[in-house]
Amino acid sequence: MEDSRKSKLAFEHRDGQLADRFGRVARKFRISVTDRCNFRCHFCMPIKPIWKPKDEILTYEEIARVAKILAGMGVTKIRLSGGEPLMRRDIDKLVAMLRQIPQVTSIAMTTNGFYLPEMAERLKEAGLDSVTVSLHSLKPERFEEIVGKGEVFERVIEGLKMAQKVGLNPVKVNVVITYGCNEDEILDFAELARKTGLTVRFIEYMPFDGRKLWRPELLVSGDEIISRIESLYPLIPLPREQGSTAQVYKFADGIGGDIGVITSMTAPFCGDCDRIRMTADGKIVPCMFSKDEYDVKSLLRSGATDEEIAAFIRQAFWNKFAGVETLLREQQVIAHVRPMYELGG
Repeated sequence: MEDSRKSKLAFEHRDGQLADRFGRVARKFRISVTDRCNFRCHFCMPIKPIWKPKDEILTYEEIARVAKILAGMGVTKIRLSGGEPLMRRDIDKLVAMLRQIPQVTSIAMTTNGFYLPEMAERLKEAGLDSVTVSLHSLKPERFEEIVGKGEVFERVIEGLKMAQKVGLNPVKVNVVITYGCNEDEILDFAELARKTGLTVRFIEYMPFDGRKLWRPELLVSGDEIISRIESLYPLIPLPREQGSTAQVYKFADGIGGDIGVITSMTAPFCGDCDRIRMTADGKIVPCMFSKDEYDVKSLLRSGATDEEIAAFIRQAFWNKFAGVETLLREQQVIAHVRPMYELGG
């Protein structure tokens, strides 16, 4: 017990970093700014979601305060998500607030792209560095069936183009590939990367769907995705960055953007995970595959000092789950954890 306590203290005070009991150090902060979304993707949203009351959602000032506290512990890369983050009014003001934190080195956003045509320039001017757009089909009718909303495909494509035009970099596309839905479009997405210079990231289907439709037999593995692309275009793997969620490849002929695969289910990357998450209503989530949540909002709204909040977050992160790798090694069934729209990935 004493050795465990000493080990914990060693991690807590090592250069002020935020570390867990496995020695993993947090570098990236993923913030859900809202649980609301204007799309109803079947592998994310329930048919009739129940939104959290607006007074339970953190204010921009509260979000920026937590980000500043974390930045003081070395968590310097921020990603904004939702729900759909661009549904949050004046989200560019939050970007500007985060940009003012001296230690923050990058601010990114994951969005469905619907509001990007009119928001991309404002976001860039406020200090957003890069954007990732969820795009799960290149066939307009299929895409609109997946997202549960008509006449939106062209707006999303326009949003991607506008993001590139205003200089957001990199601009990425996320696509979840599932059998019986869009597995026939893998090469089409590879062509998109080649023609546009976009980075296309293929994500394995995870059990975070609001309708609990996830089944292992629907999952298309990263290995299969890469094999299909290489049947036409040879790829060269790039060195994996420390803590990266994706294995990235470039086309052997040097044309176009990169291809990434996020193999959360078949070859997870928990061993050097460097992410900490926060829900829109102020719950710290150290690991998305665990149901553990820690309410920091109550501290923010009860007069707690920055030091008290930092200590609370340290303890929450110290308890971080070993990861989905553990479940796979023990051949445990990976069950539904929470709908993705509550956390934003």
